[in-house]
Amino acid sequence: MFTGLSAFPLTPVTPAGFDERGFIRILERITSAGADSIGVLGSTGSYAYLTRPQRSRIAGIAKSHAGNIPVMVCVGSVSTDEVLRLADDAQAAGADALLLPPVSYQTLRDDEVFGLFETLMQHVSVPVCIYDNPGTTRFEFSDELHGRIARLPGIRSVKIPGVPSSPDDARARVQRLKSTLPDGVTVGISGDASAATGLNAGCEVWYSVCGGLFPHAAKEITDAAARGERERVVQLSDRLQPLWSLFRKHGGSIRVMAAAAGALGLTDPDCLPRPLRPLSAGDIADVAAVIRSLALR
Repeated sequence: MFTGLSAFPLTPVTPAGFDERGFIRILERITSAGADSIGVLGSTGSYAYLTRPQRSRIAGIAKSHAGNIPVMVCVGSVSTDEVLRLADDAQAAGADALLLPPVSYQTLRDDEVFGLFETLMQHVSVPVCIYDNPGTTRFEFSDELHGRIARLPGIRSVKIPGVPSSPDDARARVQRLKSTLPDGVTVGISGDASAATGLNAGCEVWYSVCGGLFPHAAKEITDAAARGERERVVQLSDRLQPLWSLFRKHGGSIRVMAAAAGALGLTDPDCLPRPLRPLSAGDIADVAAVIRSLALR
């Protein structure tokens, strides 16, 4: 499950709580496109804003509606004890893998992050993906630490942020990381705007926000990458530049994806957990216009 397209869906909420029907509609888009895996409760999945019971329920719904597609569940939390409880819940729900970001209020040290993963791996029976997302966790992994953690039994993939824009520099970045990892541990790119560069540089999987709502477009890119069609990968990604521009304009993907889900009629227009707020009416109209112009489905 740690190759190809891993689609990361939005978790819609309403004032009444988790929007189950909206979430199922989003999952149906992913399964119809034949994504290689589904990653629920990631950053765009708003894991940090949800309660333990909500997260358990969301994991169970994802698993029950995923069909034959494996499901990875994020178990990030500020305390190790809570991470372990969330891991128990995710495994009970049938999760095929877990995703762990090193979340903390206090700045973490390398040995503390290693200890977090070591403790988790001693506790669980499913594979784990390292979630490297310094934009939200404020923790910077070194390649050496990635390699050290990846040698723990059960670690199967590393989810990295964007790569350099230069193809040569991106290739060097990915190969440098791979040189520290044991065989069988894949490197996955996130940061959708640089996904094409990362895939062409040797990343085996795209952990994709775009794939969580527009899986057909994302799957076309990962399929082209799997065939070694480098120019085609770039062309398909360049076509989506208006979407990447919206991500940059609004400081990330989550508000854009929420606006898009509302514009498509999958969720309520306001489907973000507080204190997050939806985009303005004008910005939502811009998102809807981009969806129409790109014929995204």
